[in-house]
Amino acid sequence: MQLTDKKIIDSAKRTFTIEANAIKNLIGYLNEDFILAVKKIFSSKGRVVVTGIGKSAIIAQKIVSTFNSTGTPALYMHAADAIHGDLGMIQKDDVIICISKSGESAEIKVLIPLLKHSQNFLIGLVGNKKSFLSKNSDSILNTTVEKEACSNNLAPTTSTTAQMAMGDALAVCLQEMRGFNSKDFARVHPGGTLGKKLYLKVEDLSAQHTKPVVVESDNISKVIVAMTGGRLGATAVLDKKGKLKGIITDGDLRRMIEKNVTYFKLTAGEVMSKNPKTIQLNELAVNALQQMRENNITQIIVMNKQQYAGMMHVHDLLQEGLL
Repeated sequence: MQLTDKKIIDSAKRTFTIEANAIKNLIGYLNEDFILAVKKIFSSKGRVVVTGIGKSAIIAQKIVSTFNSTGTPALYMHAADAIHGDLGMIQKDDVIICISKSGESAEIKVLIPLLKHSQNFLIGLVGNKKSFLSKNSDSILNTTVEKEACSNNLAPTTSTTAQMAMGDALAVCLQEMRGFNSKDFARVHPGGTLGKKLYLKVEDLSAQHTKPVVVESDNISKVIVAMTGGRLGATAVLDKKGKLKGIITDGDLRRMIEKNVTYFKLTAGEVMSKNPKTIQLNELAVNALQQMRENNITQIIVMNKQQYAGMMHVHDLLQEGLL
């Protein structure tokens, strides 16, 4: 059936509204069982093993990924595979989370007695409080929803959104209890843009370049050689004692040429821009990017305390995927 543009947007809005209301309703389901689940996981000497069937199994994988990335060691176990050997991954100190909307799936009914036999603490993340899973769980995380966003009220949509949100709530609570901070996050996210934002330092990028530098009394010829040799489109200007006095960029050179026909007689000190923006070697590279954006510049001078240590260009950040 063809939908008009308006009906397409209306359908999307209806989905968002149904799912947003379902997540909001989860607030009313938070109780002593949620607290118990968080405390049991936090105090456990083992891992969190998350299991499910069908769409719930996919949500289980996402929750496992979130746990691992926020400081809570976790494993994924498919409920169907569990009864064909994967139960062997469960250790005595592990906490188990079983996810199911109905709590009555055939695989779940076979699996639960086996889990109970092992005496591991079982958390039921379930959408039916009267189900087999609910009755056999040590802690129940209620993810009941009024209806699915699916127009036939069949396809798991709202229910899986609620499951994922409950998993996120667990992960964030545990993250805060563990004091898991940005340094810890960087340790387990070394790859990709996110990791680089958390660990890549200014010195890691500035060390790739030579240190273009002239002194105030140097003539324009030396300035041009320093700028082109460093391939950064700029050079730092120091005084005779090595103290930073300014910066000369290719923009400064263009403006100088436009204004002065005898530019070849000028010195670096006469052309430079004073009070250049600087950043310390040990700062995060993403902080350098922020300064460049705020000041609409493409280069920034790198300092080691009070000493000139080099220069960074916006292209360095672009190459690392930070821009």
